[in-house]
Amino acid sequence: MAKISDKELIEKALSVVLPHKIKGGFIVGDVGCALLTENDNVYLGVCIDTASGMGFCAEHSAIAAMVTAGEYRIKKIVAVWHDGSIIPPCGRCREFIRQIHEDNLNTEVIIGRNKVVKLKELLPYHDWLE
Repeated sequence: MAKISDKELIEKALSVVLPHKIKGGFIVGDVGCALLTENDNVYLGVCIDTASGMGFCAEHSAIAAMVTAGEYRIKKIVAVWHDGSIIPPCGRCREFIRQIHEDNLNTEVIIGRNKVVKLKELLPYHDWLE
């Protein structure tokens, strides 16, 4: 795959956003995620919000697709809200990314149109206590 720009990755994340209500009035698909792996494959996902915290974030959905395909190392990741704004990963997502593969601490996380940081900058205290 040809090198993908941050703008293209953001556009891919936005391409899967299709908010709609499901049973109980919950909204799904209002956040989209695109991630790029070390093998230059792109995986997409959307959030599913439900009661009792049983839903999951768009990042989890994209990572599940990646793992299903047998990949674990994320080069770059972004999540976008339905209006196109970029959403930094929540704490649960940050930790999830880290636990999928130890090298993911070096994942580039797009947190703004012109701002990219490494996961280890967003998750500075990641080592478990001995």
